[in-house]
Amino acid sequence: MTRPALIGDIGGTNARFALVTPGGFAPHDILALPCADYPGLVEAVRDYLARVGATGEGAPREACLAFACPIRGDRVTMTNNPWSFSRAEVQAALDLSLLKVINDFTAQALGVPHLAEDDLVEVQPGEAIPHAARLVIGPGTGLGVAGLFPGRHAWIPLPTEGGHVTFAPTDEREQNLLRHFRNRYGRVSVERLLCGQGLLDLYLAHCSLKGANPVHTTPAEVTAAADGDPVARDTLLRFLKILGDVCGDAALTMGARGGVTLCGGILPRLREWLPRSRFCEAFAAKGRMGAYTAAIPVHLVTAPWPGLLGAAEALHNEEVE
Repeated sequence: MTRPALIGDIGGTNARFALVTPGGFAPHDILALPCADYPGLVEAVRDYLARVGATGEGAPREACLAFACPIRGDRVTMTNNPWSFSRAEVQAALDLSLLKVINDFTAQALGVPHLAEDDLVEVQPGEAIPHAARLVIGPGTGLGVAGLFPGRHAWIPLPTEGGHVTFAPTDEREQNLLRHFRNRYGRVSVERLLCGQGLLDLYLAHCSLKGANPVHTTPAEVTAAADGDPVARDTLLRFLKILGDVCGDAALTMGARGGVTLCGGILPRLREWLPRSRFCEAFAAKGRMGAYTAAIPVHLVTAPWPGLLGAAEALHNEEVE
């Protein structure tokens, strides 16, 4: 009997689990379980396996799990939920012969090459250069930035902390925004603006600069109001323009002539706004290097589970520890 492998993508709120055929990349039996329902990872995995009938002789012996937190050493401590565990103890408790633990954005990046064409929306046309680095970037709870390089035998992930580079304003409005955010935070990283909380903070900053009273209290409310509320609309368009600046800078830094892929939980909801924004203009506006960035293709991921595809890729990818 061929046992399936366990893959997972665990965030602050939900733990997404699936099974995959050894050597395959198509997740099945996908379930999202609320992290708050379980005291820890082992209990969540055991419940998942019981729900999908993968127990006893059919239980997985191999697993690759991605987590929304830094990964280093044996101890893994989640950033936005109370789970903390020893990798060795989890491996023993679940009777696994192989357990890989990776960062969630590394999984997002590794999932990109396995996406179907209809899971990608073209944002900027261009020509991808073969055997060149790719950039994977996306705002969610934070701003994830990673690279991919086509190795001889497998994709090589290039983890970064690019979301924490310094915000660089490009016009007078952004100079004013920088002063506003600096008064609140001191140093201002791009992640301060380009994440869920950053979208709300941008809205509140626009209200302050325009002398308007804030009427929205969540990022979702700002997005939903953008068609009828001028301040919410300006906020959303500025968010996407700044994202274009940052993506273009990161593409230059990484030499991402293999293409740029936008992912994360926020941008699929803004799909209709991207072509109405200055994202592409800002992405290409790099002075003497404008032709370089203007030629790079940019796509938006609309698939719901790229992190699971990446965990399946990482399972037997020797470039991923």
